[in-house]
Amino acid sequence: MKNILLPTDFSENAWSAAQYAIESYKDEKCVFYLLNTYTPTIANARFLASGIWQDQLGDAAQKDSKTGLQKVLQRIRKTFNIKNHSFRTISSFSLLVDEIREIIEKNQIDLIVIGSHGETASQGINMGSNALRIIKSIKNRPIMLVPRHYLLASPKRIAFMADLNRLYSSLELFPIIDMARRCKTLVYIIHLQDEVRPLTDLQKYILGMLNSHLEHVDHSVHILGNTGSIAGTLEDFHKKMKINMMVLVNGQLGCIEKLSSASWHTETTYHSKVPVMALPELVTEISSKSLQLGETQMF
Repeated sequence: MKNILLPTDFSENAWSAAQYAIESYKDEKCVFYLLNTYTPTIANARFLASGIWQDQLGDAAQKDSKTGLQKVLQRIRKTFNIKNHSFRTISSFSLLVDEIREIIEKNQIDLIVIGSHGETASQGINMGSNALRIIKSIKNRPIMLVPRHYLLASPKRIAFMADLNRLYSSLELFPIIDMARRCKTLVYIIHLQDEVRPLTDLQKYILGMLNSHLEHVDHSVHILGNTGSIAGTLEDFHKKMKINMMVLVNGQLGCIEKLSSASWHTETTYHSKVPVMALPELVTEISSKSLQLGETQMF
């Protein structure tokens, strides 16, 4: 049984993320935790000294949070009829990331699914501030970011952005292996270079380890040269291969940033038209220099 956390700000994109998660795991027993955190805004500093005023604001925010969660729960029950799913609501006066950390440990969360846009997305913000905080702060659980209105819940072609300058553990790769087996998915291992050139012996070794980890998954390897921008290179590949999901390791983004002056968020996730899964970062990055020290043992 999987425990899946669905943080929500009651936006339509949060609803799209919930739909995607529920549909993706329709054939598995799951407990979904619907989370909304609230921190009442003090409109004027002079009211800080008024305990009564703070209580009133807190009560109103708590009521809005609980009411919003019940509305989401009712919408789920009207939309889906999946008997092997159960739902629990959590309304918390807390900071979002702090609450997520506590829920992860308390409820053994396997996956966090969030909308890639927040309620301010209509104003031109491509990734909501909540999604950005979560993906930058929570690195010990897989996180899936779902674009608004994206409903294809069983990805058939996954692009895995691999950094061949660091090692991967089987535990890190478990979410992608699990999804590939469950959805009978083809995994494309992508390695980006500033220009296409032969792999080093070290990179060949790491790629061999990746192939070993994914030996029971249908996969292929693609070395891509940067054609001008990371976004353009990825978009061209995604269109050509009809990619349904992009996967990379959370926090292990140096291989992308080195190829562009723009940040990873600007170049990829902000404009991604398919869900993005950030795998948990469970292996500390190992520099090429330190790997080379053990190169003789590897070969």
